[in-house]
Amino acid sequence: MDIALTQDMSVLSLIAQASWVVKGVMLVLLFASVASWWLIFEKWFLLRREWRQTQDFEREFWGGGHAEIVKRSQEEGRRSSLEEVFRAGLKEFRGKRQLTVAPQAVVESARRAMRAAYQREMDEIEAYLPFLATVGSVSPYVGLFGTVWGIMNAFLGLSSVAQATLAQVAPGIAEALIATAIGLFAAIPAVIAYNRFTHDIDRLANRHDVFMEEFSNVLQQEAARS
Repeated sequence: MDIALTQDMSVLSLIAQASWVVKGVMLVLLFASVASWWLIFEKWFLLRREWRQTQDFEREFWGGGHAEIVKRSQEEGRRSSLEEVFRAGLKEFRGKRQLTVAPQAVVESARRAMRAAYQREMDEIEAYLPFLATVGSVSPYVGLFGTVWGIMNAFLGLSSVAQATLAQVAPGIAEALIATAIGLFAAIPAVIAYNRFTHDIDRLANRHDVFMEEFSNVLQQEAARS
């Protein structure tokens, strides 16, 4: 005689029939997935804007637009990270040059100011980025915990049954495996985004380092002439 599988095996039905522990695991993973996707889009727009502004600033600065940039640096308002670094170095250079300080000491002071501003900007750009790494590394294990718990409950439910059938085992195992699927769904985009953003931030940091060294040389020449 054929066995008729009368249970509703749709995903929503399996989630609704899952134990409270498995449901709790799914909710945690769903929250982690939503939060990571929000952070992914936020960081993507931030890095895209920073990269564009960095290129525009370098093009303007090395293209001879020093006067306009210096004038703009005296105004209040948030600018690109690279312009904030330039602003900090120029402000320190001008302040120290008014004092009786050796030219080399003036340049070193400006370099330290730029380095401090650079660190603040990088910290802001990298904010919450470790959350993606945490989601990417932990989510599969959280999903696996839900799967193990669900399978354990499925087999414990068969302890009082004289003859176990596929129809009795399949729903419990299927609803448990959904937790693993959700864990992978949360982890894979987070890992990909974290690796991509880390690479982009390293490239941006290198551009900042190069500019600080080149601008320090400009300040060195300016200090030597004064």
